[in-house]
Amino acid sequence: MRIFIALNLPKKERDRIHRASRRLRESEMPIRWIDPDHYHVTLKFLGDVRRERLPIVEEAIERVAASTKGFSTKLGGFGAFPTIRRPRVIWLGLEANPELRCLKQDLEWTLGDAGFGAETRAFHPHVTLGRADDRGGAGAFRGLDELMAGMDLKGEVKVNTIDLMRSQLSKTGPSYTVLGSAKLSG
Repeated sequence: MRIFIALNLPKKERDRIHRASRRLRESEMPIRWIDPDHYHVTLKFLGDVRRERLPIVEEAIERVAASTKGFSTKLGGFGAFPTIRRPRVIWLGLEANPELRCLKQDLEWTLGDAGFGAETRAFHPHVTLGRADDRGGAGAFRGLDELMAGMDLKGEVKVNTIDLMRSQLSKTGPSYTVLGSAKLSG
């Protein structure tokens, strides 16, 4: 089963993000846009995990949640990975404040103790809005930098739970299911 740990955003925030990114979707650039119901922040991707190992993951999440107070973090800034000229992912950023960094690190350590490998890439919290289509060709994303520079979305998200998610891939894109949630303390 393909799983990951995430922060799911409230519907009100997902709708606000969707409205704010309308100009991107209207740009007709070769991008497959994510359904707003799937907007989330991935804290740790675990990949394919056998069903019998799920209780270990759930216990690790519960332990981290119990030792982490709820907090808020700021939304803002549109961007692209790896670069805005040759994007693969179009995203909205989240402030990597100390509380969010500590949550991420605690999950890494706790899951590392349970036998899951550590993430080697730097943590750049974001909400994926779309994925670039490889068929775009040279110049397909011309003007994306200017378009993003003219967009603005500021906000704050309260983080009160962390979710264990299942990802199922299909031709129409991924679908996500919440397998379990852990409420942060405080």
